[in-house]
Amino acid sequence: MFLICCFNLLNANASLSIEQEIRRTDVLSSIQVAPKPFQTIKSSSSLVPLFTIHGSNTVGESLAPSLVVSYLKAKGVENIRIQPTGRENEKWIKGDLLDLGKTVQVSIAAHGSSTGFKSLMNGDAHIWASSRPVKDKEVENAKWRSDLRSPDSEHVLGIDGLAIVVNPINTVSKLSKEQLSLIYSGSVDNWSQVGGPDLPITLFARDENSGTWDSFKNMVLGKRYSLSDTAERYESSENLVNNVLQHSGGIGFIGMAFVGKSKLLAISDGPTQAFEPTQLTVATEDYALSRRLFFYTHDEKNNEYVDEFMEFAQGVNGQAIVRSEGFISQNVESMEVGLADNLPEDYLNMVDGAKRLSVNFRFQEGSAQLDNKALMDIQRLAYFIRHEGKGAEVLLIGFGDKRKSESRSKLLSKLRAMAVRRELARLGIYPKKTTGYGDFNPVASFHGASKVKNRRVEVWVR
Repeated sequence: MFLICCFNLLNANASLSIEQEIRRTDVLSSIQVAPKPFQTIKSSSSLVPLFTIHGSNTVGESLAPSLVVSYLKAKGVENIRIQPTGRENEKWIKGDLLDLGKTVQVSIAAHGSSTGFKSLMNGDAHIWASSRPVKDKEVENAKWRSDLRSPDSEHVLGIDGLAIVVNPINTVSKLSKEQLSLIYSGSVDNWSQVGGPDLPITLFARDENSGTWDSFKNMVLGKRYSLSDTAERYESSENLVNNVLQHSGGIGFIGMAFVGKSKLLAISDGPTQAFEPTQLTVATEDYALSRRLFFYTHDEKNNEYVDEFMEFAQGVNGQAIVRSEGFISQNVESMEVGLADNLPEDYLNMVDGAKRLSVNFRFQEGSAQLDNKALMDIQRLAYFIRHEGKGAEVLLIGFGDKRKSESRSKLLSKLRAMAVRRELARLGIYPKKTTGYGDFNPVASFHGASKVKNRRVEVWVR
């Protein structure tokens, strides 16, 4: 069985159809091509709705509007303005096509990730904005219409670190995920119990419709703990942070873009080092509470503007907007990083003089195939090498979780690196070195759902 699994890993994605190959080539070009300006528009009305976005407040508060504004500017729209609809967390983005005598409009409603799924299904929204991945039950309920886990439906918009924030006077600087779960379940109710001041803990949490809440519930509370009844709930991340700042013992969880003047805590998972959410730790998803932000669409192509906007949002220019809004861009960058002293000598020698890239390749759960983000990241890495790293040597280093033997863990981690190498070779990029280090240097606990984060491939260049 083990040999069969290894064979499948080596041949993962080997049976891609011609259509898929064409799509992937198109993706490589789309990450660098701007949207085409309006030439004509098929509508007799003076007000032309282009598409609607419903869902996550984290995405819809500022990020989605900024992406839409930039998209419309690229299409030659003038006099762009953001207008309130009269309902909280809803807005219209309008702009004029002066030569055509038209006004175009994009509508955004940001009431929480779960509301976006409902709107996508009932036809009220063309795009579902979500700060958590689609759930199994949602995939099942949508399968009559779309496969929401297919690359044509699931679009990773950016990476966010679920930030744990406290009042700046709090002396606590780090917590483990276990301590965090005890705090939010009410089992720990004073900061002195986790090495802090003698202060009662005041809990602040996002509301039930929030994808941020879903992410926190899944990553921290899990099935063992329930949120304390004393927690105050908020639809708005900004309101939550303001209340943390007003309570000396306050603690809250939000997206990185909303930290403001609150104090950020470092978080650890199991045997790993505690990390604060930074550009590198979140971009590589090594931070314990990193999460992906998504746009979901139906997989059939029935709105040219939705398709074009998806390409723009995931492309070089769209990802620059993601970064400017305080989230983590998926554009590949090289970074100088400090290395732990306990790393193997051959590993240290291999990366000596090299720079770490801001991407880790990960795989579909329970599968040897690259996940949807990794498929796009192959294109982004190829773009980086061709435009910014010409002549650079690429090093691929695989890691994994614990197996029955160290040799098996190392083999599987190397095979994952080889799977990435094969995909890069299809685009004319040939890594200098491909190796694996098994379960060494974990970024998550070896137990529970988070263990899959250890199955990753690092990228270095020199």
